[in-house]
Amino acid sequence: MTNNAFDPAAHARAMRAAGFWLDKTPDDFLAASIERTPDKAALVGYRADRLDHDAPVRISYRELGDKVALAAGALRGLGVQAGDVVAVQVPNWWEFVVVSLACGRIGAVVNPLMPIFRERELEFMLGFAEAKVLVVPAMFRGFDHAAMAASLQSRLPKLLHVIVVDGQGDDAFDRVLLGGTARVEPAATPAASALQPGDLSVMMFTSGTTGSPKGVMHSANTLLACNRALSGRFGLTTDDVLLACSPVGHMTGYAAVMMLGIYLGSTVVLQDIWDGKRGVALMAAEGVTYTAASSPFLSDICNAVTEGAPRPDRLRSFLCGGAPIPPVLIERAARELDLKVCSLWGMTESLSSTLTEPARAADKSASTDGRALDGVGIRIMDFDGKPMLPGETGRLMVRGAQMSLGYYKRPDIATYDAEGWFDTGDLAYMDAEGYIRINGRTKDVLIRGGENVPVVEIEALLYKHPAVAMAAIVGFPDDRLGERACAFVELRPGATLDLAAVQAYMAECKVAKQYWPERVEVLDMVPRTPSGKIQKYLLKERVKDFRLSAAAGA
Repeated sequence: MTNNAFDPAAHARAMRAAGFWLDKTPDDFLAASIERTPDKAALVGYRADRLDHDAPVRISYRELGDKVALAAGALRGLGVQAGDVVAVQVPNWWEFVVVSLACGRIGAVVNPLMPIFRERELEFMLGFAEAKVLVVPAMFRGFDHAAMAASLQSRLPKLLHVIVVDGQGDDAFDRVLLGGTARVEPAATPAASALQPGDLSVMMFTSGTTGSPKGVMHSANTLLACNRALSGRFGLTTDDVLLACSPVGHMTGYAAVMMLGIYLGSTVVLQDIWDGKRGVALMAAEGVTYTAASSPFLSDICNAVTEGAPRPDRLRSFLCGGAPIPPVLIERAARELDLKVCSLWGMTESLSSTLTEPARAADKSASTDGRALDGVGIRIMDFDGKPMLPGETGRLMVRGAQMSLGYYKRPDIATYDAEGWFDTGDLAYMDAEGYIRINGRTKDVLIRGGENVPVVEIEALLYKHPAVAMAAIVGFPDDRLGERACAFVELRPGATLDLAAVQAYMAECKVAKQYWPERVEVLDMVPRTPSGKIQKYLLKERVKDFRLSAAAGA
């Protein structure tokens, strides 16, 4: 595939003609909600670190608009121009939403970053994006993000400003972004500097499964096409209440909940630290009707209700992606909660691409990953580019209204063929009704609890360990998270290594804990071909019956 044959302008014309691109921005939908329902709750923020954590912050659409106008004015005052990158490593707090919308108002690019990232990941991402501003919490889950950000700023000359939520100094969020008088209202925003529907709006890094993470670029048109398709398939309206329990620094929380709520003019409830019992309690209290997360969240919800938590009676739709859903879990949710669990397949590059509609959840969510959403094309091809018959496994190809604009500062990476098809790197088959099932990967990726683990990067770090001669990471099955990482290592003469040593090394390298290997197997020789390539398929056979034991660090 080459980018040369793909015509973005022709693609844009086709998407507009078909009505999949709305040629609007989130700011347009925010303005409509402020005019229509100014006093309606736009955001309800729950924070686990508050002593009064059962008394959430409630922000109306009028108040949200006021905060966005102030933040946009402040960012412009800091020298943020259209096209500049503003990185936001803030958990599911209302401040994240305000910064994201403020960036759009002045044409800046928001770069959401997961709170789990540490120095090693962030130094690359912030440096590569040339972020001008970084917004972080002072503390989150016991970690000093403000100190980390200050350390990073000293090494990143392009990073001019660090803004700290809950900060006490001159860099405090309330003081820097909300304490001034300059405002940028939608009507006052010059067309040249405001976000245009086709402009780069959000950049989100992939997990770097084949090298360094790549910055995936999306516009308002691609994001809103996703929102339109999801709301249509689920039948969502402005009266729905959406729970953002998946991190908004990930596309599930960002596009399929937070931005979906702005698009609908609904109420978005923000939960910053997932806990099943607390999540179910606030769902019941707030009348949550919809949420999106991976299957471990669903299991926790069912368990919480079984253990006596209040039943969330209004919850009717659960978008579940990241890994196949255990059939028993779908049946349990339907039986105990009267909840329709809808399977989804998507990726950062294509957003939410296939989805099982609620009416077919009972018979399709366990066996498939859904069918193409409106505006999305799906096909299964062999490695010579020929279509596969129903039931035959091949390469999963996707195209359509939700596809990314490409990779940030990487025009060298081939993205689309002449017809706009993107090779997902997944293997799948399609049934006679058009529903797909992912059943393999051509890319080297491991999915833990719906989050991609950057296998290549972690293996590269293991190779740097003085005890390691060769290393390979594969996923082993886990009932709750889907997969966990097992590191197979071949040691240097006389060396020893165990799980505790590997995890201590990961901590020294400042790797996000979710990426750490959770089992270590020492082999006399890692299996490889005569040319020296590791035979991972043999390692995957060895882990099929593994389960995490207490001795391995469960």
